[in-house]
Amino acid sequence: MLKIEEDEGSAKAGDKAGVWFEIRDAISLRAFLLVLATLGLGLGFVVSYVGALHDPRLQNLPVTIVSDNSQTTGQLVSRLESSVPSGLIVPSAGTSAATATEQVKDRKTGAAFVYSLSGTQDTLIVASAAGSAQATAVEKLFTAVDQKQSRTLTVDDVVPAGTKDFDGLSAFYLVVGWCVTGYLISSILGISAGTRPSTMTRAVIRLAALALAGFVAAVVGTLLMQQHVLGALGGSFWPMVATGTLLILGVGAVTMALQIALGVIGIGAAVLLVVVLGNPSAGGAFPRSMLPTFWRAIGAFLPPGAGTDAVRSIAYFGGAQTGYPLLIMGGYALLGIVLSLLLCALKPRSAAAQTS
Repeated sequence: MLKIEEDEGSAKAGDKAGVWFEIRDAISLRAFLLVLATLGLGLGFVVSYVGALHDPRLQNLPVTIVSDNSQTTGQLVSRLESSVPSGLIVPSAGTSAATATEQVKDRKTGAAFVYSLSGTQDTLIVASAAGSAQATAVEKLFTAVDQKQSRTLTVDDVVPAGTKDFDGLSAFYLVVGWCVTGYLISSILGISAGTRPSTMTRAVIRLAALALAGFVAAVVGTLLMQQHVLGALGGSFWPMVATGTLLILGVGAVTMALQIALGVIGIGAAVLLVVVLGNPSAGGAFPRSMLPTFWRAIGAFLPPGAGTDAVRSIAYFGGAQTGYPLLIMGGYALLGIVLSLLLCALKPRSAAAQTS
């Protein structure tokens, strides 16, 4: 009887040991760390999006102040600097209403306030295509300023968003699609053919495939968004295609470099850069002038922000102020290409033989 009980106890102990062995065997340290990193990305996604977008408000928006008298203009600037809550706008004196209007159209200023000396009705010049939330916020601010002086305000929207481009969001969503295309294609190539290309030639072929896929996606995306299909955006066709191609190549090449350096974890690093940090700071749902300091500071330097700036400028502002965003996107493309080729050249040949 005692022997049977001992055998049963040993069996139960063996079962417990077997279950624990199965758990340890099924969940490797590498898998555990990857799951932990994924949980971190998910948490980062929540923190970044909520942190950036939960409380939008004007932040140091440049506003040009104009009147028919330079002395009056200077007094208005001083009055706004002292009466408007600090940090909302940065008022500066302009020379004329016509010049201020052109500055708004060229994206050199966020808005223009034209003070009337002959009456009590002033004019606020805005461009809602740059972000309807920004235009609404600055209108609300100057309406309150005029009401305190028993004056009225009219709004002149000199660059409105298209009738099929609600809140001017189409440019942002197009850029998000292009960014997703870039890192997904690069990730798929890495997973299917090895995160490290086996030879320099294969690395060049992979980069060429990224460029070709980027061009095709840029052409299709532009055709869909412009008058050919959806009619959401205007602007010149080929500059838009060139912007999309450069953006996709840049995101894809950086993702490829990260995969070569970090393996599959590089995909997560690309998601962190483009999605977790890049999307909420891009100025899509809310212009960067309304984002908290951290996201406002990084937005223009990340692919989604640079792409959104360039696409909006091409679609609505005749290409004004596209040089800097294109330089940023070109920098990502160049950095990704150079790092990918350099890492392939430096990696040991024996490691190369284990991949594509």
